[in-house]
Amino acid sequence: MADYRTYKAATPHGLEAELGRRLARIRLGRNVTQKTLAREAGIGLRTLRRVEAGESSTLDSFLRIAMALGLADDLLSAIPSHDIRPIERVDSRRSERKRARPARTEVADEPWSWGDEQ
Repeated sequence: MADYRTYKAATPHGLEAELGRRLARIRLGRNVTQKTLAREAGIGLRTLRRVEAGESSTLDSFLRIAMALGLADDLLSAIPSHDIRPIERVDSRRSERKRARPARTEVADEPWSWGDEQ
């Protein structure tokens, strides 16, 4: 699998453009017209054209197109689920993380100073 940075996708706009090109290639490979796909996705034809051209669009429009093309499972597999590992379920002291917390910082044994004391 190619790294997204190998494309001109080092920016959000570049990634959006590459995703649009890929959706267009998939649609054409399946011999589906833009009009048909737009209708099946429940979006306007102009919206589909903007997405395929790599122009800004909403996540909702992108997801509707992907779902109409049958790509929902592929999208979900692209972002791994980080559920608690089975071994952690055995340890009753551990529970599934519900929120993030800041990393703990170590407290120095010596009191803080500016460093210019002699």
